[in-house]
Amino acid sequence: MSDYSTQELMIIAAAREIQDGERIFVGMRLPITAYGVARLTHAPNAVGLFESGVARYAPADGMLHTMCDGPNQFGAAWTTGLIQIMGLLSGGRIHAGFIGGAEIDRFANINTSYIGDFKEPKVKLPGSGGAPDIAAMAQRLIVIINHQKHRLVEKVDYITSPGFLDGGDARAKAGLAGDGPAVVITDRAILRPHGPENELHLVSVHPGHTVEEVKENTGWALKTMAEVGTTAAPTQAELDALHHIDKEGFWRS
Repeated sequence: MSDYSTQELMIIAAAREIQDGERIFVGMRLPITAYGVARLTHAPNAVGLFESGVARYAPADGMLHTMCDGPNQFGAAWTTGLIQIMGLLSGGRIHAGFIGGAEIDRFANINTSYIGDFKEPKVKLPGSGGAPDIAAMAQRLIVIINHQKHRLVEKVDYITSPGFLDGGDARAKAGLAGDGPAVVITDRAILRPHGPENELHLVSVHPGHTVEEVKENTGWALKTMAEVGTTAAPTQAELDALHHIDKEGFWRS
């Protein structure tokens, strides 16, 4: 039995996508924790930007349930407004952005708006927030989502945040500035766009999971890379950083 949870591995795998010195648009929930882990391990010079109007270097000294919580403002490098923070996306000044979603399809388009026909939806989801802007203009996108068949679908019911649209060069033809999704991290595996169609391919499976299981829980015929690896287990340093950031175990449980 491993000494870490799948949720912890998911957060740490996301943290590994952050490079030192990068400006990162940090989304809600797990990305808040992933940014803190990256700062305390391999990316001590990363800068975290929050849609709520906060920019900070060191992770917050206190539990964050949302990006608007007091500890995120205390000791921040800059507290401003949404317009000023979102304006940094223009000109490719943000290296990477984190977002999640209710649905994602094989071309990494993300739905956080409607399940079913948007005119008469079965479910009305929270909506877009700043996610479409981040998906359109950040240099690359990091997506975190639970790996369930009803979430990883052949085609999303509604494109809230653009991935590669219909695949191929559709994104570039639409005039979107950023390069699009670079990775999709789930609680079972890691997927990345591959080939001329920019379709998501299975890159690695997390310890304790199998390729067959991942495919069975994907809503399309998931393609694999020539060699599918096993996601590296968390190091002790990564786990220590995660437990320091999330002392209560709220996000890692």
